[in-house]
This record gives sequence, structure tokens and C-alpha cells, in this order.
Amino acid sequence: MDVLISGASIAGPALAYWLGRYGHRATIVEIAPQLRTGGQAVDFRGPLHMGILEKMGVVGELRAVETHGTAMRFVDEHGARLMEWPAGLAGGDLEVLRGDLARILCDAGKETEYLFGDRITAMTETPAGVDVTFASGRERTYDLVVGADGVHSGVRRLTFGREEQFVKHLGYYVATWPVANEWGLDRTSLLHNAPGVMISVGGDHQDPSRAGVFAAFASPELRYDRRDPDQQKAILRDRFGGLGWLAPRLLDELDRVDDLYFDQICRVDAPEWTRGRVALLGDAACGATIGGQGNGTAVVAAYVLAGELALAGGDHRIAFPRYAERIRKFARGTQKGGDTTGRFLAPRTERGIRMRNWMNNQEWILNLTFKLAADRSTNLALPAYPL
Repeated sequence: MDVLISGASIAGPALAYWLGRYGHRATIVEIAPQLRTGGQAVDFRGPLHMGILEKMGVVGELRAVETHGTAMRFVDEHGARLMEWPAGLAGGDLEVLRGDLARILCDAGKETEYLFGDRITAMTETPAGVDVTFASGRERTYDLVVGADGVHSGVRRLTFGREEQFVKHLGYYVATWPVANEWGLDRTSLLHNAPGVMISVGGDHQDPSRAGVFAAFASPELRYDRRDPDQQKAILRDRFGGLGWLAPRLLDELDRVDDLYFDQICRVDAPEWTRGRVALLGDAACGATIGGQGNGTAVVAAYVLAGELALAGGDHRIAFPRYAERIRKFARGTQKGGDTTGRFLAPRTERGIRMRNWMNNQEWILNLTFKLAADRSTNLALPAYPL
């Protein structure tokens, strides 16, 4: 079959790899002009995640670039330690930068065709396939189309309707941007709170001279242009302008940043994952911006979707419902971890900040927190799909 996948982040390349193993031809269209590099660290936990990566043959390459976790040290305005998550706990069984993960997954699917700097603008299903029109003007027909294009999925919008029907704002926004590493940071991120806001800085795992800023703030849903970084920078200056500690220095760097990431913490609740010859995968189907184990869920779901197509002899009418039935409950469980991320990072009151710090200084609470995360990541039995 010829399968078009929208999105070259994590879920898309993972699916393309498995489709190639089963003898299908995969094409990935990506709106970015090239593969995105860098990004925040992402982790995998438990035998289910690691087992899929082992089957893909990419664990060795990922181990070569793993970050070994990053300690999260919350400090007061003078830099004194208030609470800390150790690197070993925060990083799971394997932690790598998102850009490294995407690159390695893309390299694994050697036969995949990539269309960078383009996107799907229209799709029409026919008895023979899906006629697709791209923003570039090219037109092609595919047997199947898969939306692996994130929480703001264009494929989901074209197939199922407006984003507002499926994306739930969870009360917080997050942003990241690079800065010079003036503080000699390595495997420790320093985080500082005031009620409803948090800003942090941590060392770059690949370049000791660089560091990364991560910021979070509580807010009702905002109206802004997602493609206008100047608007987003103005929001950040407004929300963090009165904060002390290192915040003024970190905000100053916004004037020189051209790769700002800014988005809401949200959850995707899509009642349908498939319709006709179109399916949703990864964050497009069941995203949770931070803390929802989205990357692990994406590689597991890609394995299942390709495997069910193989078992059904390529018949999407059989494979798509089986894929959704097998993954949905598991994905809903992992999403729960993202529902509390904002409240953990930036409690809305001074009392909430003190309570969070006290609770996370208790070893038994830390152990319980990560046990729950591990349990969610393994709560699925997978068939051994024949290759």
C-alpha cells in the first residue's frame, strides 16, 4: 500500500518504520522545512516502551545520545535549594533529546519518502483511496492517510472537525528557548516559583556552552497567533516581568531568540480515531502536552497500527477498529499523568508551593509518584505481530 503520514516528529517516523517492515510504501509530509533538532528531553519507561524500541533496533543509537536524566532543583530567589527530583528518577529508563529521537527514528525508516515544507490542505476519499491536495499544489492518491501531526492536527481538523471540539485546555502554558550557559549547569535544572508561575534554566546535554529555559504559567485559555513569536514573547514578558531570581536575565534573551516554543498544556480527547481510510496516531488522537508519556504511547501505538494492518491483510476496515480498541484504554491511562503537570510545576498559591515542596521532599511520596508512572506505561499486553 501507499500510506501518507502527516507529521515527522515521533509517531510518524515510528509508523513509517513498521510499514516499511511489512512491505508498504510510506510518505511523510512535514510542515517544517527540515527535521526539527534539539528540543526538550523525553523519556521512556518500563519494559513495554523499551521492548518496542528493541524490536526497532534503535536502542543502541539512543543509548549513545541519552542524557541520563536531569535533576530538577527548585530554589528560592537567592538560589537556596527547596526541593529536588534526582536525575535518575526524572529520566526514566531512557532519556534523550526530542530532536535526537526524531532523527534516529527517521533514519531507521530508510525507504520512507519525506515531503518537507508542505502540508495537507484537502482530502477526498474515493472507493480507490484518498485523493490528497498539498499546500504546494501537488496532488496524489494514497491508500491510507494517518494524522500523526500533534495536538493541533490538521488531518484531525479536515476529517473530524474544529480543534476546539477535541483539545481541552488544562489551565497552563509552557515555553522554552535557548540561552548561553552562564551558570556552569550540566545535569541539573534550577527552577524558581512564584504563585502561578515557574521559570527554570538547565544545561544543554550536547553543548556545555548552551542552556535552555523552560517556563510555565497558570492562565485561562489565551487568544494569540500560534505562528507569531512576537505575540508569544509579549505574553511571556507580561507574565514573568515582575519575577526576581534569574528571570530578568532569561527574559532578556527573548530579543535574540528565533526558535521559541510556546503552547498550552492540554489534553486531546478524540472520540473517534479512525474514519474511512483516515486514522489518527499519537498526540493527534490522545495527546497530553507534558507528563502524559506521549512519546512512549506514540511508539507503542505505531507498532500496533502497523501490526493490525498486517494481520488484516491491509484491510483498514478491520485493522483500524482493532487498533483503536487495543490502544484507547492504555492511552487514556497514560494521559492522566499530564492532568497534574501544570499544578506541580507552578502551584497557584504560596501555600500550594510550600505543600508541593514538602511532599516531594518525602522519599516515599517520590517513589509512589514514579511507581504510578511506571504502572501506566506497562498496562498493555501486545500480540507478537508476525513480520
